[in-house]
Amino acid sequence: MSYRPLAFVLCLLPVAVAAQVTSTGDYLSRMDADGDGKISLIEYQDWLSYAFDAMDANHDGVLDAQEQPPNRRGHLALTREQHRMTLAERFGKQDRNRDGWLDARELASPPQ
Repeated sequence: MSYRPLAFVLCLLPVAVAAQVTSTGDYLSRMDADGDGKISLIEYQDWLSYAFDAMDANHDGVLDAQEQPPNRRGHLALTREQHRMTLAERFGKQDRNRDGWLDARELASPPQ
């Protein structure tokens, strides 16, 4: 699976999050929709899909050429499902202890 479509969506993340989040704890608390102190796959996917959803102007679940940033136009369309599958792969790489959750330490470390 290509990580290129995800890369352009994730490149928007630091700019948007920087204005809102100042530490890993802040980031975790914003992602942690149910307040249990850990991040589930669904919480991770939902949080990291906001840029995708914002770009999906016609709300059809697909980023077509016109909805992609100018430097990506002409590339293959990206479905929301493809985007969420890529996020699931990243989540799996960050879940170092394989317990199905991300804690603050795992969340702060980049996927390998």
